[in-house]
Amino acid sequence: MSLISEQVSTSIDALTREFDVIAHNLANASTTGYKRRCNAFSKSLEAQDPQSYAPGTISLNSTFDFSQGSVGETGRPLDLALYGKGFFVIETPDGALYTRNGTFLTNQNNQIVDSLGRIVAGQAGPITVPNKASLLELSVSSDGTVSAGGTPIGKFRLVDFQDDQNKLVPTGESCYRMPDATIIPVPAERLIVKQGYQEASNVKVIDELVDMILVSRLYEANMKSLSAEKEASSSLTSAAMG
Repeated sequence: MSLISEQVSTSIDALTREFDVIAHNLANASTTGYKRRCNAFSKSLEAQDPQSYAPGTISLNSTFDFSQGSVGETGRPLDLALYGKGFFVIETPDGALYTRNGTFLTNQNNQIVDSLGRIVAGQAGPITVPNKASLLELSVSSDGTVSAGGTPIGKFRLVDFQDDQNKLVPTGESCYRMPDATIIPVPAERLIVKQGYQEASNVKVIDELVDMILVSRLYEANMKSLSAEKEASSSLTSAAMG
């Protein structure tokens, strides 16, 4: 395989992965707290001209776009949106997970949990709603303090990874884990909790569809280039064999 063919094949593989990333973003456009995944290539797609594009020049550097999603009102007392930089902490047997999806409920022990029944961490352990308290009596202040009938019962643990945020890896359900045990999250600053709201996905469907069209065109350009390279090679081989 020639150097050009190898470069084009690498670009085709990168474009295929890029297409998968875009498709995954579109599939999660309605997922609460979802943060779009993007590559360095995604950010420069709009500058690409399929007519003048030089095949074999694509490289990927995958990351997450943790920008704020829109916040919409639901009225549910345990729907909690975060406004600002930071995460809720979810306790699991395999360690802490971090999420922006604040769609919570209570389990059989009246502890506040996520949609999969996992404990949502409080600063002093699980937050337990008193047996006699109705969920309608719950109030959550902007700093994450939870009260039942006016009496504080706990405070959510809210954390931030600062400059190490993009080292988080996804685990599904809009949750992330930190694979590097040496990186310890710090208490989140200037993070606002909004009770009765949900943070929507930050995926912009129109932008993703435009990127998908451009990826398809660049893929086609690479395939044409690869085909031309093979035809030229075949012609040379035929000529050499007389």
